[in-house]
Amino acid sequence: MDNLLSIVTFIPALAALILIVFLRGEEEAANRNAKWLALIATSVTFLVSLFILFQFDPANTGFQFVEERTWIMGLTYKMGIDGISILFVMLTTFMMPLVIAASWDVNTRVKEYMIAFLLLETLMLGVFMALDLVLFYLFFEAGLIPMFLIIGIWGGKARIYASFKFFLYTFLGSVLMLVAMVAMYSDAGTTDIPALMRHTFGSESFSILGVHVVGGLQTLLFLAFFASFAVKMPMWPVHTWLPDAHVQAPTAGSVVLAAILLKMGGYGFLRFSLPMFPVGSEVMTPLVLWMSAIAIVYTSLVALVQEDMKKLIAYSSVAHMGYVTMGIFAANQQGIDGAIFQMISHGFISGALFLCVGVIYDRMHTRDIDAYGGLVNRMPAYALIFMFFTMANVGLPGTSGFVGEFLTLVGIFQVNTWVALVACSGVILSAAYALWLYRRVVLGDLIKESLRTISDMTRREKAIFAPLVVMTLLLGVYPALVTDIIGPSVEALIADYDLARAEGSTLPMLAQN
Repeated sequence: MDNLLSIVTFIPALAALILIVFLRGEEEAANRNAKWLALIATSVTFLVSLFILFQFDPANTGFQFVEERTWIMGLTYKMGIDGISILFVMLTTFMMPLVIAASWDVNTRVKEYMIAFLLLETLMLGVFMALDLVLFYLFFEAGLIPMFLIIGIWGGKARIYASFKFFLYTFLGSVLMLVAMVAMYSDAGTTDIPALMRHTFGSESFSILGVHVVGGLQTLLFLAFFASFAVKMPMWPVHTWLPDAHVQAPTAGSVVLAAILLKMGGYGFLRFSLPMFPVGSEVMTPLVLWMSAIAIVYTSLVALVQEDMKKLIAYSSVAHMGYVTMGIFAANQQGIDGAIFQMISHGFISGALFLCVGVIYDRMHTRDIDAYGGLVNRMPAYALIFMFFTMANVGLPGTSGFVGEFLTLVGIFQVNTWVALVACSGVILSAAYALWLYRRVVLGDLIKESLRTISDMTRREKAIFAPLVVMTLLLGVYPALVTDIIGPSVEALIADYDLARAEGSTLPMLAQN
């Protein structure tokens, strides 16, 4: 079937258009209809993406389901997926129905709220499928707008500050990427991503303003893309926008931010940095590895002293993304497999942790850790689910969190044992802050009067967590579900990367149709 990727990408946008044009009537009925339409649209999108997954051939390391047509002003609309991008597409379509279901109690500007999330899904899917530089940049940057509005309109007391900080950090980081894209077009004469993967960008060293640039043009292009992707991940020290954004965002906004939006940075490293700028990547690898190791330790220590549950989990996300960048730039099979696995796993686990915060925030309207304690006495089901995802976040064997961290540490150990040693300390620190949070919120005696009437999870809330529990356990005991899909594409990427580094130029890549 033709145009499958366009169909799955634009179903949410079509639903958003229907909401904009046709949804009228009494406020209560309109709000109810908006929620149901958003839930149906995101669910249909997931079902279509499942059909794509079943038709996908992991053994084919090229791009599949490719669509290409000339767009306005001579620009090219080109979409495709490979073994690396297919799982990010699936993660996005899997999480969005849960996000909509978690927003069922929203009662402020509900139609606009659902429109923002539907448009955001379309733009996120576009990022993972775009095979043209201009198209990728449009999707990548346009995704800022719905998230900016979600934080700025439906967020907490400091939502305006947080939304502008989020927008400015991520937008300014992407300005350098735009400059680099113009330079790439000037050098290669095309914006086609598969063609750019086969193009040889200059790697001869030169001096500029008295600075010797090892790796030449490739290093400069790498740094320009790195500025954007490092902020998006986010990496230390450009991570400070994330805790503010998480704290102020509504629960559904935090889930999308942690589960999907952060993964665009890691995907960008895999799609652009390693295959297009292999020499530049090799030059900058030691810096990236140590930045990642510092991020793991520093943000874990910062998480230990947080008094806001969301802020603690946000710093935890930065630490876990440190494992991702380490694995990617280890540039070996275990490292990159582990990095992709960690991103998928983190999507389920961090999304679930933010939902756990949302459950009690909806009841008590506070995220202060000190406001809770002894919830197990009134909320046994909640205590069980919160414990499960806390242990998964720590990396308990049998959960998906263990597999990703273990593979990335095995990969980095082959490259730099000192970085691996520092990163291993993050496993201990993550156990410290995660279990400390759980102890203070859930365990102990119920001594606070305000908590004596708190109710346990509803059937809707349990239904939202059920698929997340299943996926976290399934990937933990059967990681081949992910590694079998990504393995051949990652192997081809590494083989071409190693050859290109050895010869100082990019050789024909895996992206041939």
